[in-house]
Amino acid sequence: MRSEVRWRLCWENELELADHVELAEFFRKTYGPTGVFNAKPFEGSRSWAGARPELRAIAYDSSGVAAHMGLLRRFIKVDGVDLLVAELGLYGVRPNLEGLGIAHSIHVMFPTLQELQVPFAFGTVRPELRKHIARFGRHGMVTILSEIRVRSTLPHARIDLPPTRVEDPLVIVLPVGRSMSDWPTGTMIDRNGPEL
Repeated sequence: MRSEVRWRLCWENELELADHVELAEFFRKTYGPTGVFNAKPFEGSRSWAGARPELRAIAYDSSGVAAHMGLLRRFIKVDGVDLLVAELGLYGVRPNLEGLGIAHSIHVMFPTLQELQVPFAFGTVRPELRKHIARFGRHGMVTILSEIRVRSTLPHARIDLPPTRVEDPLVIVLPVGRSMSDWPTGTMIDRNGPEL
């Protein structure tokens, strides 16, 4: 039986060192099974992988952190068109709470997205998560876009790698202050920064 979950919305500067340590451990355990490389950014007390979120939705239960979603406002370019978005990412849920899912995270975050007056929330996921996201999207809250390339900067400048990478993820768009018909058409999104 699942324990009761409580959600906490907090700005990044409200987190204490103990919060970062707990979140880093949560991400190592959550992302580690998908590959050692995926857990590596969360060594020590680092509770982010690429860009650092400005706002977090964190679910807790009697065992600690149960789920997490980060938010970062930024301008992206969709085929050269500047667009303000709230990027959603750094998503994770403890394996024993799979039903808690992304839908709960977004429902908790949605009133804050409205307060921030962003036209859209945006995020990317691996194509392997299509079925998971499609289950959530069937209620019409999000639109899933495919065949769109996304260019991001690497979190750290390295002499052995180019400064940017281009991927073909699933793009998820959540209309907040505007309708989906206002989302620019295009096949390339420039994040102009590292992935959240």
